[in-house]
Amino acid sequence: MAPLASARRLAAAMALAACGASAAMAAEVSDFVGSYTGEAEIAAGEDIHQRDLSVEITETKEGFRVDWTTITYRADGRVKEAAYSINFVPSDRDDVFAAAMRKNMFGHDVQMDPMKGEPYVWARIIDDTMTVFSLFVDDEGGYEIQEFNRTLADSGLELDFLSVRNGAVKRRVDTFLERQ
Repeated sequence: MAPLASARRLAAAMALAACGASAAMAAEVSDFVGSYTGEAEIAAGEDIHQRDLSVEITETKEGFRVDWTTITYRADGRVKEAAYSINFVPSDRDDVFAAAMRKNMFGHDVQMDPMKGEPYVWARIIDDTMTVFSLFVDDEGGYEIQEFNRTLADSGLELDFLSVRNGAVKRRVDTFLERQ
């Protein structure tokens, strides 16, 4: 066999091995399972609000669930708490998950309807990041999309949250959530 052909076969084998190695590094739902907490400072106009953040990711029989809570402390002493829980099930696409937020008349989990003011939610895992998207359509046909990127890190998750309304960034939060 000619040296050039051997070199090409070696290069092809190395490329295939590299592809296999990168695929092996992609995270699975089980890598995200756990409870995480952290805090962030959020600018609202000229005010800065302190927020406590927590998220719990658990595997379910059909997929996984994400529960998260945000507690906002206002300068005037008021405290606002918001808590959410969404089940996700695999879709027909690899590493893309549909929200199972309600049951239809046959008892099957289904997506909500953004044309009725309900959020349309889905999740994906790319490399070491689990992203949850929420799309809202308002009464005038405008939209807001929220993107929660949770990236695996030593001892926790890096959270990058982005909210965009009608093309304009409404809010961005970057913080670390420590594994409990």
